[in-house]
Amino acid sequence: MQYENPVLFSDYSDPDVIRVGDDFYMVASSCNFVPGVPVLHSKNLVEWEIINYVLPKIPFERFDKVCHGDGAWAPSLRYHDGKFYCLIPFPDEGIFVSETDDPYGKWSLIRPLLVGKGYKDPCPVWAHGRCFVAFAFDKSRTGFNSRLAVFETDSELKTPAERFAFIYDGHDHNPDIEGPKFYRRGKYFYILAPAGGESTGWQVALRSEKIYGPYESKIVLTQGETEVNGPHGGALIDLDDEGERWAFMHFQKIGAYGKVMHLQPAKWVNDWVLCGEAEDDNLPGHPVKYGEYPVNIQTGYKIDPDDEFDGDRLSLKWQTPANPDEGWYSFKNGLKLNCAYFPKTALSDLPQLIMQKVSYKNFSVKCKCKLNLLNDGDEVGFTVFGREYSYICVVRINGQNYLEIRKGSQEGAEDETLCRSQPYNDDYVTFQISAKFEEPNRLAIKYTFGGSAFTRKFYAAPGCGVGAKLGIYARANTLSKGSATFKFFRVTRTDSRVK
Repeated sequence: MQYENPVLFSDYSDPDVIRVGDDFYMVASSCNFVPGVPVLHSKNLVEWEIINYVLPKIPFERFDKVCHGDGAWAPSLRYHDGKFYCLIPFPDEGIFVSETDDPYGKWSLIRPLLVGKGYKDPCPVWAHGRCFVAFAFDKSRTGFNSRLAVFETDSELKTPAERFAFIYDGHDHNPDIEGPKFYRRGKYFYILAPAGGESTGWQVALRSEKIYGPYESKIVLTQGETEVNGPHGGALIDLDDEGERWAFMHFQKIGAYGKVMHLQPAKWVNDWVLCGEAEDDNLPGHPVKYGEYPVNIQTGYKIDPDDEFDGDRLSLKWQTPANPDEGWYSFKNGLKLNCAYFPKTALSDLPQLIMQKVSYKNFSVKCKCKLNLLNDGDEVGFTVFGREYSYICVVRINGQNYLEIRKGSQEGAEDETLCRSQPYNDDYVTFQISAKFEEPNRLAIKYTFGGSAFTRKFYAAPGCGVGAKLGIYARANTLSKGSATFKFFRVTRTDSRVK
């Protein structure tokens, strides 16, 4: 059976993947979005389902408000002595760990491993009865990057570290090295790490017989003549207990779509791993477009963006940009969004946005809701959200409802209203968009209200640390009992219609 890259066309960035028995598990970055640190499951590394989150909320008070781009960066996942450990960096707070014996169940409250600013991308390896954690540095907080370090803790990751040691400096040969993944195979300790930047970089392997080095380096995957820029931020996965078969997963950064997942073959040559496809085993590999399933099984797993809102809780596809409040929504004949008070006019810092990732290259969305806007300023809408964003909404003004199309930016003070309809008297509204991949890194979107000619075209933009997101919301500029009940959210893949 053949797969085609990317295997997961969605923004699950900075992946770490492990195998436990016949199952594969992945964690990824979530930044300020909650619930945080998604946990995905697969049987074959090609088809994935989302099964859980490590963080039901981010346990720092400032994340009760929107903190664009902060939060959980590049976690790692390991299984050791019957427990799953997820190491999560918060670049303004430090490196923390959560654990569980069931990835589908409840994860422990996070506890600190290394407190301080600018630490990112931690990954553990066990040796000599202890645990050693490799990590990188964020230049905006520390003043430097391109270096890797290690700190030590006990085998159950319960003792915070008070110091660390630098083990590799990439300034000369591998600038911007980050995202280390720590492994042990045979007599060597290995670190796989991307360098050269998310959009233009390459994958490096480091090896040493000692944890603290010195480390040799070898470039093991580059873009070559392919269209896969990067390739960046990956995980090396063993496919069997004998250690004979391997694979490598990494992301590719493509504009508003975020960071999509690719799967590469991997093999060992003279105690160096080689990722992708190479004409010569002494040269770096290049990303493949097609490959054989690493495990010869099909499951039909997928992350379905559709929602009929017929349950009693939000499905795992949805997140909010700040810690949620129980008063934002409820389920009654659909998803009822309350017009919660928010004093600002811009959508950029609205905490009660209910959002999901972009799932397809070309797609359309249709979502219908029943209106119960009571006070002037009550509002309900649908957005494609990023650093720059646009949205369509129904807003109550002078006792009547109006359709509006607006745009704004995360750095802007107020959103701009581009057009407004005549009074809108229907009890229901259907928000629609069509989205098309126009050129590399360019996602064009066109809004429509329920088939009317009231339309406007925009280009989507990535968010801060994440791809563009699709979102719905309700809000008010006074205390209000207004609401809007969404009946469905339906996404149709339209790749076959686009030439």
